[in-house]
Amino acid sequence: MKKAFDMALFLSGVLKGSQPTQQRHLRQARIMLAAINHRWQRDTPWTWRQKHLRWFLTQYLKDHSDNARYCYLLTARLVWKRLGHARIGALK
Repeated sequence: MKKAFDMALFLSGVLKGSQPTQQRHLRQARIMLAAINHRWQRDTPWTWRQKHLRWFLTQYLKDHSDNARYCYLLTARLVWKRLGHARIGALK
């Protein structure tokens, strides 16, 4: 049986801010992980490409408010930074 991916450990090096902010980023990152895994069977962020994050932000969140999409964009930037990418490119 495969062990579940630990998003808290993955983001621990880039999470900053207050405890509620860190918890929000972790919750949102787990939602992103579940949605991308369901759509493309990519079970870790290490296998994600920019198109996966773009899909999540544009298609998966299309019925969410602008505020919610902005908060998810901030979380996506943290994930992208943790993956070692300097820029997000089209995710701005």
